[in-house]
Order: sequence, then C-alpha cells, then structure tokens
Amino acid sequence: MKVLYDTNIVLDVLLKREPFADVAIELISAVENKIIQGYLCATTLTTIDYLITKANGKNSAKKTIIHLLQLFEVAAVNKATIDIAVYSDFSDFEDAVLYYSGACAGVDAFVTRNIKDFKAAKLKIYSTAELLEIIQKIAKS
Repeated sequence: MKVLYDTNIVLDVLLKREPFADVAIELISAVENKIIQGYLCATTLTTIDYLITKANGKNSAKKTIIHLLQLFEVAAVNKATIDIAVYSDFSDFEDAVLYYSGACAGVDAFVTRNIKDFKAAKLKIYSTAELLEIIQKIAKS
C-alpha cells in the first residue's frame, strides 16, 4: 500500500509533539519496516527543513532530510499539480497541493490527523489511528 504522510505526522515525530508522537512513530516505523510504502510531498521536505533549521540548526536539518529521503518516496510538485490544486474544491491550498501531489504520484491513500481538511478527496484518507490499525493487521499476517 502506498500512503502519503501529511506533514503534521512527520513533525509529530521530529518535534516530539504530545500526545501525537507515539502513534506517529509507529506509522513511520511501518515505512522503515517496509510494511507500507511511504510518500512525502516535496513541500513537506521544505517545511521540515525550515522548521528543523530554525530549531536545531542547518546540520541537523540536513541529516533529517537525508534520513527521510532514505525512507520515503517523494511526490513531486510541479505546474500541473499546482494547476489542479488551485482549481480544486479544497478550501486550503496547501492541503490541495499535498493531496494532488500524492494523487499524481499514484498513492493509494493519505494519512493525516486532520481528516476534515480533506473533504474534497476522492482517494482514501485515514486518521492516524485507522492506519495504525491496518498496519497492525498487516504485520500480524
């Protein structure tokens, strides 16, 4: 299963944001353990670089990005993605870009803590708890 991870899930792990970090760690571990194939939107990486640089410095940010690139595929953002997003029914442009980058990359689903932000989605949107339950079932089989 190919799943695009919302930026907030990666940030939950990197910034140890409670009460979300534990579930987010398990979701990223599923990518590390090749239970699912994880994708990040290209803009997620730029956002993470900015925030980690601000919090921990450029070297830390670079190491983080390199590690994420070893784990995740990257869903591109280009003019086509932006065109689709800007004319979509999404109320938030950033969410639209994230969604359509994944859709254009051929993901099966998305995982986010903010399902309500993806009402216009046609692909499956999982909450973190829903995806964790699926991962646990896959791991057991």
